[in-house]
Amino acid sequence: MTDTPLDFGDPAELGELRRQFRTWLAEHPLPQRLPDEPVPTFLHRWHRLLHSGGWVGLDVPQQYGGRGLSTLHQVAISEELAACGAPGVPRIGYLAHAILEFGTEEQRKTLLPRMLAGDDVWCQGFSEPGAGSDLAGMTTTADRHGDHYLVRGQKLWTSYAQYSDLCLLLARTDRSAPRHSSISAFALPLSRTGVTVRPLRAANGDDEFCELFLDDVRVEASELVGAEGDGWPLAMTTVSYERNALDTGHISRYGLVVDRLRRAVHDRRGQLPDGLLSEVGQCVVDYEVLVAHARRRTAEHLDGQAAGPESSVDKLLMTRTEQRLYETALRVFPEALLVESDELFGEYLYSRAASVYGGTSQIQRNIIAKRVLRLPSAG
Repeated sequence: MTDTPLDFGDPAELGELRRQFRTWLAEHPLPQRLPDEPVPTFLHRWHRLLHSGGWVGLDVPQQYGGRGLSTLHQVAISEELAACGAPGVPRIGYLAHAILEFGTEEQRKTLLPRMLAGDDVWCQGFSEPGAGSDLAGMTTTADRHGDHYLVRGQKLWTSYAQYSDLCLLLARTDRSAPRHSSISAFALPLSRTGVTVRPLRAANGDDEFCELFLDDVRVEASELVGAEGDGWPLAMTTVSYERNALDTGHISRYGLVVDRLRRAVHDRRGQLPDGLLSEVGQCVVDYEVLVAHARRRTAEHLDGQAAGPESSVDKLLMTRTEQRLYETALRVFPEALLVESDELFGEYLYSRAASVYGGTSQIQRNIIAKRVLRLPSAG
């Protein structure tokens, strides 16, 4: 296997954590997915099993249901899971950090323990049909009426909303204010009257993405996360954590494919055309660049730096690495197209969305140009 991308000296307590987790994994093997069991249902069972062992929310304070450890500890667990081919930790860390930073103390105490335990399943209501990656262009509104709001609008690409209990929803609360300062966030129960969820079937057969229709949905003022107008910074915090390649276990997953390509090059020496060998080499370079960058980003987090616009660089590097990696892997292993149990083809199809979800690559370049490089706007 590729050398672990985590290289911060692995302090003794981190090594002990890895050993404890490997022992736990040996005693609690991955449950088998049942016939016709939806993927989210299977992953939720895995979520609950991980939580029962204390392996969810390691970097969340103990008073909110976590273990009060560091980002480094959470990364180590993600790496261990990816290395043994198991599903990663539940994709809730970015939502948890948003609530930690912007939620009230009551919301932290109420929402976070249930989120970490899997008692409440969350989704994210950001994108819209007419706005796409331009979150500030959203048209969903939340009008205040005393102690509650009425929400009207539509969301798109809301992952697994049909299996979720709550949605971290963005809506415009002040139509007269500048668009970046007029967005607010809500913890919306999806059982609320006026909410309609409609799944969308993707090219790989999954129904992960959903449309979300909101017709005069009543949301209590107590369900506002942060203050009115905090929606934009909350969203930026959320997507910044969502784009972290180490936290999410992407790097270890990519590393397994890189190792598979390296073995193929060694075993089939002289059989692969030079052009394909160059592509494999480029995949290795992409991967190593992403690893080095992710180490740097993790070091910044450990030093107390908040996630910021620099995460757009992470997203671009992850997109480039993932798309080239799976495209090249299919050329090296074309038989994967014929073997139903081989996951390469499904991963290749999913990788095509990497340049869209979490903000398109064009949007990421705009963020880097404006907020990191401080380049002037055209015109």
